[in-house]
Amino acid sequence: MLFWQILIDGFAISSLYALGATGFTLIFGVTGVLNLSHGSIMVAAAVAAWAVAGTFGFGAYGGAFVGIATGFVLSLATYFMIVRRLQETRSIREEEKEIFILTATLLWGIMLQEAIAYLFTNNAKTVLPIVDGVVSILGVRTPANEIFTAVICWAAIGCLWGFVNRTRAGKALLAASMNPRGVTLLGFELSNIYIAVWAVYGALAGIAGVLLGMFLGVSSYSAGPLTASAFSIVVLGGLGSVSGSLIAAYVVGYLETLTAYLVSPAYRAIPALLLLVVVMYLRPRGLMGRR
Repeated sequence: MLFWQILIDGFAISSLYALGATGFTLIFGVTGVLNLSHGSIMVAAAVAAWAVAGTFGFGAYGGAFVGIATGFVLSLATYFMIVRRLQETRSIREEEKEIFILTATLLWGIMLQEAIAYLFTNNAKTVLPIVDGVVSILGVRTPANEIFTAVICWAAIGCLWGFVNRTRAGKALLAASMNPRGVTLLGFELSNIYIAVWAVYGALAGIAGVLLGMFLGVSSYSAGPLTASAFSIVVLGGLGSVSGSLIAAYVVGYLETLTAYLVSPAYRAIPALLLLVVVMYLRPRGLMGRR
């Protein structure tokens, strides 16, 4: 029974990790930006959904819509207010812009985290779930919302795959991650591609944040661990590799679930961090990173 419980719970949390890490690695793969405000954007989306659904009485669907919209808006705000301004400024040397952007997104994330704490306190918030009840899977009683979370995560990842591989705009994003100069020679405006990828990322981060709020609950303190988790998964899978991030998300998710059940929830993050150290030593480019 414990085996099936770990299998089911691990799949749900790993699917959440996969969705969050997919957006994170998509941003890096196309624009070269490590967005350290990632966790704060997810938490903001969850808290917005909680406030609209519960405090303002718009229900689960209204809360989910506003939460996703919050992630979308904050993502574009991150790009236009911070990343793009630093990329276009002439007061910073080109070779120094990357570290300035990294630092700026970190500070922006801290500002969002503190704003959430000030406006909504540090107490954990659980978003009103869309699906209620309990289902029995292989003899394990599982919240229906947990299954719903995994299904929506993979539906979102599937939509992203279809967009990237079946549409002209999506193929342009994929090409930009491989050869930005070549894309411009084909007539695509690189700035428009960057706006599109930040918009896609915002939607993915918003969905992941709302689902996380429904599944586990969040507080302003969750922002840092969420960013660290996404960063660890992306590094483990290989910077810029979406498929590597998906594999790494399930490795990390199941390691954490096994540790939580068999050892203690307090130590759930340690095995994944140890694995990251080993992989970085033996294979610095990650499981499926580019050379």
